[in-house]
Amino acid sequence: MADVLSEKARALISRPVLASLATLNPDGSPQITPLWVDLDGDDVVFNTAQGRKKARNLERDARVAVTVIDPDDAYNVVAFQGTVADVTTDGADAHIDALAKKYLGVDSYPMRREGEVRIRVTVRTDHIAMQG
Repeated sequence: MADVLSEKARALISRPVLASLATLNPDGSPQITPLWVDLDGDDVVFNTAQGRKKARNLERDARVAVTVIDPDDAYNVVAFQGTVADVTTDGADAHIDALAKKYLGVDSYPMRREGEVRIRVTVRTDHIAMQG
């Protein structure tokens, strides 16, 4: 059963604060990536491109851990473990543009590469820890 994010956790994730995503490499070692995150109802969503290491790791093992630390208060932290509930290309381009608006204040994601296929990843939170 999924844990539900508190209002304080939702407020932090709703801000343009970088998150750290941990996935598992084929040998079981952790792989950590800073990334942009947002909310979709009670789920956390992020965006990446097909073929990237985190995308390949998620295809093999849907378990993740995410930490978001408030840059203004290092003790305001939300950390959770979760499971990827959905990976889709549907709406992924619009989603990365929305994240670019949130994080960079621009209407279109400026780092898009030619031929890149974006994916939108939805994570269901299984265990949440909140500090601060």
